[in-house]
Amino acid sequence: MSDEVTTAQAASPASEAGRPHLKRVLGRRDLVLLFVVAVFNLNVLPSIAANGGVTVWLWLISLLLFFWPQGIAVIELAHRYPGEGGVYLWAKEVFGDFHGFLSGWCYWTNNMMYVPTVMLYFVGVSVFVLGPSHAGLADNKNFALAASVVLLALLVILNIMGLGVGKWVNNIGGIGTFVAAFLLMGLGVVVYMKFGTTVHWADFQIPANPRSVLNSFGVICFGLVGLELASIMGDEIENPEKNMPGAVAWGGILSGLLYIGATLTLLVAVSKDSISVLEGIVQAVSHMAGRLNVGWIVPPFALLLSLSIAGIGSAWLGGSARIPFVAGLDSYMPAWLGRIHPKYATPYAALIVHATVSLILVIVNFRSTGGVQETFQQLLSLAVVLQLIPFLYMFGALLKIAVAENFVRGHYGRTTLVLAGGFGLLTTILGIALAFFPAQQIKSLMRYEIWMWGGTLFFIGLAAFFFYVYGSRKAARKLAANSPAV
Repeated sequence: MSDEVTTAQAASPASEAGRPHLKRVLGRRDLVLLFVVAVFNLNVLPSIAANGGVTVWLWLISLLLFFWPQGIAVIELAHRYPGEGGVYLWAKEVFGDFHGFLSGWCYWTNNMMYVPTVMLYFVGVSVFVLGPSHAGLADNKNFALAASVVLLALLVILNIMGLGVGKWVNNIGGIGTFVAAFLLMGLGVVVYMKFGTTVHWADFQIPANPRSVLNSFGVICFGLVGLELASIMGDEIENPEKNMPGAVAWGGILSGLLYIGATLTLLVAVSKDSISVLEGIVQAVSHMAGRLNVGWIVPPFALLLSLSIAGIGSAWLGGSARIPFVAGLDSYMPAWLGRIHPKYATPYAALIVHATVSLILVIVNFRSTGGVQETFQQLLSLAVVLQLIPFLYMFGALLKIAVAENFVRGHYGRTTLVLAGGFGLLTTILGIALAFFPAQQIKSLMRYEIWMWGGTLFFIGLAAFFFYVYGSRKAARKLAANSPAV
């Protein structure tokens, strides 16, 4: 390993002397399932498929220009800068402390909004376990809020008990995702062979007014993130140098195939004008099952999908909570966020804070929007913008490393890093810009733009506040420690 990698390894937050160490419990199989459950999110598919067949082309573009570069970036940066923190650590090592903090902060705060969308999607799907007659509960604000609180509390408790326990929620979610996706696509194939389809080539052409489709590109890029998640838990991976590259490759290939197959199936099964952003997957299965006279399959399918969604929520809640944990250790946020549980050795304070803020955001959006589906879409769009900011740093880091005069080959050569960094950076910028175009579920354009611009500026400004306020305290403590005693 090069001197550059060795130096970075010594400087990583989790490896410094006196810092708490977390347990290495994630093997290669756990990583592959974690990638699938984190990347392949069925909950974003309905809001994308609702824009029609043109989104299939957007999937292919995003897989080539965003997803492939993301895999390159994760493998290369994890190789050069191993340790707990992932996007936080990488941006810090390449661009400096503030950029590292901002990258990690946006990654964390985006998940404060994304985790609630997972909870709402869980509600929209799980009611079908009780039978189609209870489907209306998904649009009931009080029920949706209560069910979200219960699931959020359960996932926090399991993650506090440790990844040794919490990873089984992720693994069960990954298995549930595979089974649910293959069942969805299997029904689609049978329906197509038996009845044909009403989807025509014209459905895959760009519509006359593409405004509502534009938002989908940002959501698709958002749906493809997740390969970097395991690196945030770098100190909890068994033999990361050996296990990470293969797990990233398999997780990426499986997720890409599942996304395209599930989108096509959804378009075949349900008219794009009839797709609900919360119930779209179960809606499609229910429609196809009815045509094939196998309606009994809907409740067990909804149960499988509910397990998958719970796994998604657990993966993102547990993974992103490591960001404030490391920031607390670095003294850029309150030090108590860096505490670990005395029994389970997990960042319990960061997990509790994450869940509390997520709950507050759900309540605020329920009060300000017209319904559960609009709340879902507003939270999702702002999460897209904040989520993609760390990827600007990831791809920018590849370019900076590649053009350096003292370049030392890591996992990949200079040409690969330049191509991956360039394509990834341009695609990420485009995804962020297009997220500001409202989706068709948004009823008030002004309220949406205020939410998007205000939310983005608020969270970036809050990052600067924490960094400079707590950073000055860190500098003062370091100066005091270095001063001779009087």
